Amino acid sequence: MKQPDDYDFVKLNREHLDILVSWADQEGWNPGPHDADVFWHTDPDGFYGFFDQGELVAGGAIISYDGAFGFMGFFIVKPAYRGRGIGRKLWYLRRDTLLKRLDPGAAIGMDGVVAMQPFYNRGGFALSFRDLRYEGTGTPRPQEDAVSAIREPDLEKVLAYDRECFGCDRRRFMTRWLKMPEAYPFKYTEGSRLKGFAVLRKVRQGYKIGPLFADTPDIADALFCACSAATGNAPFYLDIPIVNTAAQALVDRHKMTYVFECARMYHGTPPALPMDKIYGITTFELG
Repeated sequence: MKQPDDYDFVKLNREHLDILVSWADQEGWNPGPHDADVFWHTDPDGFYGFFDQGELVAGGAIISYDGAFGFMGFFIVKPAYRGRGIGRKLWYLRRDTLLKRLDPGAAIGMDGVVAMQPFYNRGGFALSFRDLRYEGTGTPRPQEDAVSAIREPDLEKVLAYDRECFGCDRRRFMTRWLKMPEAYPFKYTEGSRLKGFAVLRKVRQGYKIGPLFADTPDIADALFCACSAATGNAPFYLDIPIVNTAAQALVDRHKMTYVFECARMYHGTPPALPMDKIYGITTFELG
């Protein structure tokens, strides 16, 4: 049997990313049909994997947000190659490669499943907060007057709000995330002031809300209800940081069902985030 050092560590191309997405779908991660396009254009140099005689057998994302912040996600090993130690080797290679792509002192984030958190901790990542995924069913309801679709003239205000809540600029990601097919981006405004926004997107099974950022619990609820109504009667999912107790109250109030959890972990100094405004994580794959 080959040893971990015997596999080729290679930067992935666009077709390889599609393979990772297909594996994620088989694992029940429920990716969106348009996610890969957005992920790729965010950072085409941000995907690496292991190859066995030209065949992709493991891979993951190491996204650089203009050198200011990194994110590790989409980490998956082909089932036939698990238990050989290649996942451990690949994870460290990805971490070290990403560190070289970032500015000195820049942090790296990731969302780690519970079973792997001790391993990630040994690799230099400290737990910051738990993320819980909840499932609900779409419910038709009236949309508040303050809630409307995000349009092109809103882009700069939305990007500024996103930068505050995410901790760094991710213009390349968000401009495509907001405009992807089968997505419903909503904003909440009072006069000319943007007070929150949310994006609902189609995934393999139902929809996901992410991000959901808002100034207050009532605004978050209004955006949540707009997203819920847009799904029809389909299932949808929301990933909440439970350090925001108002986010937990929101999913409880709407009788959503717990699915599973991860934890946001950081290598380096975590960004100072307004957790009281974060009601829904954007994506476990890119942050």
